[in-house]
Amino acid sequence: MEYNFREIEKKWQKSWVDNKTYKVAENKDKKKFYVLNMFPYPSGAGLHVGHPLGYIASDIYARFKRLQGYNVLNPMGYDAYGLPAEQYAIQTGQHPAITTETNINHYREQLDKIGFSFDWSREVRTCDPKYYHWTQWAFEKMFNSYFCKNCQKAKPIENLIAYFKENGSKDLNVAESEELIFTADDWNKMSDKEQQQTLMNYRIAYLGETMVNWCPGLGTVLANDEVVDGVSERGGYPVIQKKMQQWCLRTSAYSQRLLDGLDTVAWTDSIKETQRNWIGRSEGTEMQFKIAENDKNFTIFTTRADTIFGVTFMVLAPESELVDELTTPDHKAEVEEYLAYVKKRTELDRMSDRKVTGVFSGSYAVNPFTGDNIPIWISEYVLAGYGTGAIMAVPAHDSRDYAFAKHFNLPIIPLIEGADVSEESFDAKDGIVMNSPSEGVALDGFNLNGKTVKEAIAATKEFVTSHNLGRVKVNYRLRDATFSRQRYWGEPFPVYYKNGMPQMIPEECLPLELPEIDKYEPTETGEPPLGRAKKWAWDEANKCIVDKSLIDNEKVFALELNTMPGFAGSSAYYLRYMDPGNDKALVGKDADEYWQNVDLYVGGTEHATGHLIYSRFWNKFLFDNGVSSKEEPFQKLINQGMIQGRSNFVYRINSDDHSKAPVFVSLGLKDKYETTPIHVDVNIVSNDVLDTDAFKAWRPEYNHAEFILEDGKYVCGWAVEKMSKSMFNVVNPDKIVEVYGADTLRLYEMFLGPVEASKPWDTNGIDGCHRFLKKFWNLFWVKNADELAINDEEPTAESLKSVHKLIKKVSEDIEKFSYNTAISAFMIAVNELGQQKCKNAALLKKLVIVIAPFAPHIAEELWHTLGEKGSVCDAAWPKYEEKYLAESEIQITISFNGKARYQKTFATDASNDEIQKAVIEDERSLKYLEGKNIVKVIIVPKKIVNIVIK
Repeated sequence: MEYNFREIEKKWQKSWVDNKTYKVAENKDKKKFYVLNMFPYPSGAGLHVGHPLGYIASDIYARFKRLQGYNVLNPMGYDAYGLPAEQYAIQTGQHPAITTETNINHYREQLDKIGFSFDWSREVRTCDPKYYHWTQWAFEKMFNSYFCKNCQKAKPIENLIAYFKENGSKDLNVAESEELIFTADDWNKMSDKEQQQTLMNYRIAYLGETMVNWCPGLGTVLANDEVVDGVSERGGYPVIQKKMQQWCLRTSAYSQRLLDGLDTVAWTDSIKETQRNWIGRSEGTEMQFKIAENDKNFTIFTTRADTIFGVTFMVLAPESELVDELTTPDHKAEVEEYLAYVKKRTELDRMSDRKVTGVFSGSYAVNPFTGDNIPIWISEYVLAGYGTGAIMAVPAHDSRDYAFAKHFNLPIIPLIEGADVSEESFDAKDGIVMNSPSEGVALDGFNLNGKTVKEAIAATKEFVTSHNLGRVKVNYRLRDATFSRQRYWGEPFPVYYKNGMPQMIPEECLPLELPEIDKYEPTETGEPPLGRAKKWAWDEANKCIVDKSLIDNEKVFALELNTMPGFAGSSAYYLRYMDPGNDKALVGKDADEYWQNVDLYVGGTEHATGHLIYSRFWNKFLFDNGVSSKEEPFQKLINQGMIQGRSNFVYRINSDDHSKAPVFVSLGLKDKYETTPIHVDVNIVSNDVLDTDAFKAWRPEYNHAEFILEDGKYVCGWAVEKMSKSMFNVVNPDKIVEVYGADTLRLYEMFLGPVEASKPWDTNGIDGCHRFLKKFWNLFWVKNADELAINDEEPTAESLKSVHKLIKKVSEDIEKFSYNTAISAFMIAVNELGQQKCKNAALLKKLVIVIAPFAPHIAEELWHTLGEKGSVCDAAWPKYEEKYLAESEIQITISFNGKARYQKTFATDASNDEIQKAVIEDERSLKYLEGKNIVKVIIVPKKIVNIVIK
């Protein structure tokens, strides 16, 4: 019977929907398993074959766990807010909601064709008010919370207010924007506005001044990953650094918990190390440096206070408020020019780019240990958000300080006599060459003689604190998240402004829905797009949205014009999937306690320092508030690799006569001509052979193209490149499904290589997977007939071994995500069973179950053909039996005087005497034994026989 994959796949995709096969509910009688893919953004281009890679990998695992008896949650939804839809709306006037809905429908259609086991009844979209209700709710909770360092958790802001009433800021140990000192009396005398301003210093969601990537062309703040080479990824508009008042989330407060949590999750070491570096814990010393000829001072943070005797200059971050104060008139023009340059550089550029730039401020600092005057420079390699935004530079013992000093011809003082302070001398890990402090350095009895680095650091810290020169401190590189965007298409803030201070919309009034506006760009006066909304004011008494014209700042107040960033909606979506229909809570207690957290999370490594940090922070905050039962949201993380494109080229013969039709020469003949390679759409190429008629129709300029063929066909060149529309190497999965079927696509994407590895897409290889499925199908049917070939005859030992060996291999490989080797094992087993002419129904039924996670459509069809009821999804994963895997024969290497000569097969239970006799009598041994005496025979069981002769 023919394998009609088109009919089979449509049939079962409809059946799954009709029978709600993948709908899941809490079931306390079953163990739960939660599988999740990273939230996709539905772009207008739809899916290419690279996108489903992670989805297929996670779907195989979800189906496998279901077959093992788990109650599997495998949801899908859409991160539906984003800049692309908004930019399209600006260009066309079409509402982003319409564009987004169209894109989502296209995505859904493509996903359904591939046969995923998603529970679509749990679908969420971040642009749905029923969803962002809970984003707004979480934001309000953060606004009304502070972070207690003593208990390392979020607490209600009311607790802090009560503390201030009794103690002021005395002995306060909380996360804060800056250290404020006030008494209880000071607090109690403050006006309501002053108290609110003070509380802003401690709230987890707060308004603060921060440096942002400002894109004037788009009229909005951009995240680091939305900026490439100083311009916006979307549209290519210039981006500058700008200080703005923004909503921020105090992610830095959770730095230590974010670090500690990495020890409890099953993530790759590389992702954990990336997060540890991004969080950047440093134990060091804050030290005060006085400004020369001035009564002011400033603070620096250093992890190596003992190197203070090697300080030869100070460096300020360009954004530091001290820059204006310390720039002298004669250096003002040069400093302003430098600051204009830095404004065009993102922090990511500054961190990754090692080029040396900077400018002298004209001022000097005083070394608190030596009394020496030290020049104060300004440079982009110092970041305002790390430490204090100022450093002491020790060029002899830090690679970046060294490069700066060499570039600007500044002094370099080694702290070890005769130390090598060349560029090559720095330690690759931290740029420090110093091994011990120098001899004879002393100040007021403070002596570093003979101390190790560790001892010297400790002694310096003690001296600094005891002489009131500073304090010991732990610093983190992790910055608070900027949470405002000057965009329309995003979650509205549930905030209105009264007496200049933000107030929260009452919780019972949520969600605050996004209003209609006539245009999707900033207003003519520079306000964000929401400034165009006519009905966008808050009536406090009636608790409703009213027309802006009614604002009187007594009863009716202005609403926030910014919207939340994309990560707002994607930070807790995994919790909403647990209980998507709940209109009383983000997630109900029963649902949360059952599903708890994500057991397997699959997504790209590009989210290591963005989404994964934000969502872990968000979940920890909700955990503090009793909403999430697990502190870590994602227990196991798998990063799928990238599928690269396999580009094709045609070769145009160069000609100065542009009036003639272009001539293209086939690959094997191109060296005879002077040619230019041109990318061609891979969808009109098959096995590197160009469809010349399709090529002519592809572009008007090729309508009359001529071809120089080889062997009657045009052969294209090829290269592996990033899959990109500009290279015409994007492969639409819909076309693969149409030609080969979804099961073939699923198998082939996994067969390309390990899930975590990047690999090139090559349509030429997909035939092999398709042929395998046909061969698998044919195991069950009489050749060239619509008749089942299966029977109940006793299976042979060889067939039992083939099947049980496969079950063991596939079971182990799925757990290790080694899907490519599992598929290889399947191909071998099917070949073996075909040669064995195995038609045993019980054995073949096991095969159907084992292939079901990889190729669910063909599995469902065969499962029902074999007379089974219900879905193959609900079968029991077969267990392999060791007794069928036992080898009846073994191969042993036969050696003479230690040299291997041949291999011989023996029964596994053969005795040493039987083995020795058989070897000596073997005709292959005669030529080695002829004329020789056997001294002894050494037998290593199941491995080798060595005959010693002379």
